[in-house]
Amino acid sequence: MKKRYLFLSLMLSLSMILAACGGSDSGESQKDCEPDENAIKAGIVTDEGGVDDKSFNQSAWEGLQAYGEEYCLEKGEHFDYAQSNQDSEYESNITRLTQQDYELIFGIGYKLLDALETVAAQNPDSKYALVDDVAEGDNIASVTFKEHQGSFLVGVAAALKTETDKVGFVGGMDSPLINKFEVGFEAGVKSVDPTIEVDIRYAETFSDAGKGRQIANSMYNSDVDVIYHAAGGAGNGVFTEAKDIKGNNPDQSVWVIGVDRDQYEEGQVDDHNVTLTSMVKRVDVAVQDVIERTMSGDFPGGEVIEYGLSDNGISIADTNEDAYTDEIASTVDEWKEKIENGDVSVPSNHDELDEYLNNLQ
Repeated sequence: MKKRYLFLSLMLSLSMILAACGGSDSGESQKDCEPDENAIKAGIVTDEGGVDDKSFNQSAWEGLQAYGEEYCLEKGEHFDYAQSNQDSEYESNITRLTQQDYELIFGIGYKLLDALETVAAQNPDSKYALVDDVAEGDNIASVTFKEHQGSFLVGVAAALKTETDKVGFVGGMDSPLINKFEVGFEAGVKSVDPTIEVDIRYAETFSDAGKGRQIANSMYNSDVDVIYHAAGGAGNGVFTEAKDIKGNNPDQSVWVIGVDRDQYEEGQVDDHNVTLTSMVKRVDVAVQDVIERTMSGDFPGGEVIEYGLSDNGISIADTNEDAYTDEIASTVDEWKEKIENGDVSVPSNHDELDEYLNNLQ
């Protein structure tokens, strides 16, 4: 497979305005404009979390909606999603969109790898994209991210924020992808203070919020005061538990670090907000970018596109100004510069983490 790393400007991808729908000078609303004749029919197939998981799938759906808005397209006619409630639905959902003449179909999440490769092989004239894994096939674009880099930076923030010297990580499925979040986070924490304890647990689900809440309850009761989750919908349970604790005891210090989207709003409880920061993974930008490239005749079939810190495909949210202090922001920026300059190589798996931690001693 041919591999290419794409470094795009976030501002370029986010500059999708309503030019195709008529400018403000004409006073024309989107519903009155005509679909752009160059637009393609694009769809996404979610994993089990669904488009309202407040995380990964939702970000992808927001990217597709932004595409539809710019080009004055109608949901269900020019763009749409197929929600998968269980693994067995992946292949049938991809097949259905293919049969409905979608010109570009995204599989959202590494769990769709086998299903996407199967359907793509059966439909060589159709175009597909897999988010979060590398697929084989000339008609499949593989979209990946440097999650370990962003996770390292929120690890730095967690180390600076903890008052108990105990932080936690809650993952969804124990897999090479989620391991990137885990090891990057631990490397960031230990880079600030090697004595801080990192409690690592997996929910083994991306959809069971109750399981996420159960793990968070156990962690917070064990003096963990900052939890970073990479658990999709299960991570919503982490927020629920933190907000319940904060609502009952406003003086208690409990924090959550969100993932994929800026999850500041998920942390609001009364006059407080338990979201320290979020590791923002711009799946929305990636979806828009691949669609734009396909529209221009440059579909990256058979290629691996990787988004990281240097192209703003990965970023750190600073929305909670009261919690994410100037001191934390400044220190995080210093580590970000070290990563981008190549002075720090962030580990992405357990073997690399062991070597990294040994070098800290």
